[in-house]
Amino acid sequence: MSTEYSPDQNGLHARAQGPKPRLALIAGPTASGKSDLAVRLALAERRRGREAVVINADSAQVYADLAILSARPTDADMHDIPHRLFGAWDGAQSCSAADWADAARREIAAAHAMGALPILVGGTGLYIRTLLDGIAPIPAIDPAIRDAVRAMPVAQAWEALQGEDPERAARLAPADSTRIARALEVVRSTGRPLAAWQAEREGGIGDSVDLSSVVLMPERTWLYARCDRRFAAMWSDGAIEEVRALLARRLEPDLPVMRAIGVREIAAFLAGETSAESAIASGQQATRNYAKRQYTWLRHQMPESWPRLSHEDYAKNDRMEILFHI
Repeated sequence: MSTEYSPDQNGLHARAQGPKPRLALIAGPTASGKSDLAVRLALAERRRGREAVVINADSAQVYADLAILSARPTDADMHDIPHRLFGAWDGAQSCSAADWADAARREIAAAHAMGALPILVGGTGLYIRTLLDGIAPIPAIDPAIRDAVRAMPVAQAWEALQGEDPERAARLAPADSTRIARALEVVRSTGRPLAAWQAEREGGIGDSVDLSSVVLMPERTWLYARCDRRFAAMWSDGAIEEVRALLARRLEPDLPVMRAIGVREIAAFLAGETSAESAIASGQQATRNYAKRQYTWLRHQMPESWPRLSHEDYAKNDRMEILFHI
């Protein structure tokens, strides 16, 4: 029996007078095995006679320039499962959370339209929460105000924020220059504090889908050892050439692609500023630090109702209906 679909306001396709369309989500820190589990889920769907599409939710894997350093799945890794939003942005263009969420909504709608299960996979929590919860409709910041705020010493900016948005100032560390500047420029440009805008989030799809989600939280010693092995393998498998090509583009240094883990460390090696051993060690440390930050963020910021899985829960478990309740 065929099923009729009609697009809702978010571009998703919900069954007419039926259940919400399914969406699977696999979140976790870098090197935790998310991509492998996503493909295993997609293959399990295929064995049941259904199709699936894997959609990237990692802020490094969106860039075409970072195939190796972002650990983007290879063709062999994909096992003929369609993968979307991997390498979809040129490094010269910054991909914001809002940019990614817009693209992800389109890919999810396309998967639903063909009757396939979209599987979001990634560790960029801001991307995931923007897609599910929506984004604050903050107007464009007046360039003159932005320039003036960004030119202020952080102590001065924090003092100003205490007077203009005391609630936000109380929640920030006095040295958190990025968040202080953002809060101050918003209240000065719009006349409303950041919290007021954030209370008016729009565009989220969380209420429009039947979400099955897991957060991979492997034991940290295992995870850090895996981070070290993976960076060493990247070094041997073409990461040096990848960074050399990236540097040749002479992109702005503050672009996300230029700040990706491994780029700075390998650039220092190419410039003769450090040895291969030191560059590898620095890259491994940066990867472990990133995994630690992701681990902490995912533990505290993802909904408590989302299952947290240890490595043993997912690495050897082939019963996807248990893991994802589908």
